[in-house]
Amino acid sequence: MLLDNDNQRIDDNAALPAAGEMLLPVGEAALGASLAVPEDATGLVILAQSSGSGRFNPRTRRIAGLLYRGRMATLLLDLLTPAEHELDCETAQFRLNVPRLAARLMAAIDWATRDLRVGGLPLGLFAAHTAAAAAIVAAAERSAAVSAVVCCGGRLDLAGGSLWRVAAPTLLMTGENDPVLLNINRLAAHELSAIHALEIVPAAADLMSDPQALPQVALLSRVWFQRHLHAPASRHRTSAH
Repeated sequence: MLLDNDNQRIDDNAALPAAGEMLLPVGEAALGASLAVPEDATGLVILAQSSGSGRFNPRTRRIAGLLYRGRMATLLLDLLTPAEHELDCETAQFRLNVPRLAARLMAAIDWATRDLRVGGLPLGLFAAHTAAAAAIVAAAERSAAVSAVVCCGGRLDLAGGSLWRVAAPTLLMTGENDPVLLNINRLAAHELSAIHALEIVPAAADLMSDPQALPQVALLSRVWFQRHLHAPASRHRTSAH
């Protein structure tokens, strides 16, 4: 259990309410997605997964559940098809293809801006690992649509030259006990020209697989999105490390 900014107790085991399953057409592919829209939603967060079944991961759904209870619609999106995921487990050829993942995420952003249920909501991106690099590229390319970004343990060294072009307020999170990712994210923070912060979670390595760190990841994400999901930000450099 954690305390949020309103001193309300947060049950970090609460599940995401029933979400509508769909197949999102992206070029020749159909990506699995789960959409949940609360009443009086104040924003939409796309939680992008660099896999073919990550939207069913209970850890990701716990983060989505906390966002949902913060009056945010959530779209859990798999950036690979099940067949691609199966092949990727053997070869890792798709999860590291950031341009491919980013193109699919951009297509999902375009879909969301047109959808009658969520099209009028300010939009945020949440992603981890290599999907976080795709989120950075997508935020740079869709700056008019993306209002906030959260990268959790992101391989932001794979984002190419996109970091400085991101206009949306961006939160980077990494574990204290992962020195490689910590260095990658510190370097990435220096490249960001938008409002940003780097949160280092104590005594943690892989934030998405650490049950002790996950509640903090979820809470930091919700606070960031509640603070910044409004009109897209102008380019203004403010850092917190």
